[in-house]
Amino acid sequence: MLTWDYLIKSAHALAQEKGWYNPPKTFGEEILLMHSELSEAVEEYRKGHEITATRVENGKPEGIPIEFADLVIRLAQTCGRFGIDIETALYQKMEYNKGRSYRHGGKVL
Repeated sequence: MLTWDYLIKSAHALAQEKGWYNPPKTFGEEILLMHSELSEAVEEYRKGHEITATRVENGKPEGIPIEFADLVIRLAQTCGRFGIDIETALYQKMEYNKGRSYRHGGKVL
């Protein structure tokens, strides 16, 4: 079973092994890289690819689910690098959201 602890430790170790912290990125750069994965997911959608479909191009997995996986991996790397306890934060936020009103704040989007 994949756990947050395993994912964070593995993603962080692999990023170190593959040189992604050499030179070290700023926290802001880490956030921008996460954002870029979401932008790549939007581009997949704009090109007409099915939301749940994956494919392999030149040996590389592609598709919206793959871009979401990249996002989670980058998030895990960043949590590992900075010591962020995302699992506890997720539980805290989910519990808080349970008490919110229906469509709280009246936002459209």
